[in-house]
Amino acid sequence: MFIAMNRFKVLKDAAEDFEQRWLTRESYLHELEGFLEFHMLRGPEREDHILYSSHTLWASKADFEAWTRSDQFRTSHTRASTGNNRPLTLGHPEFEGFEVIQTIGPVVRAAE
Repeated sequence: MFIAMNRFKVLKDAAEDFEQRWLTRESYLHELEGFLEFHMLRGPEREDHILYSSHTLWASKADFEAWTRSDQFRTSHTRASTGNNRPLTLGHPEFEGFEVIQTIGPVVRAAE
């Protein structure tokens, strides 16, 4: 498995707009082979921003890389802009990619 994350430093007064942009956007992730899950995470508040992270789980790194070359990727990133020049973040998102080396799931117990 592969986890792709983007960390966003969102300006405090733009947090509501940032969240609405994500909550109302069209997602094409489900159209791609190997896509498993997407999460948008709201993290700690700092002096000048709130940390957010998009967290996408893929079956493999190759599946994620195929997404980045897909028409769906281009369409979703083109539509991410609202045409409003008001900045929502402090700079560009910071990408982090991780290959999963261990997964531990819940223990399933038989009924007593």
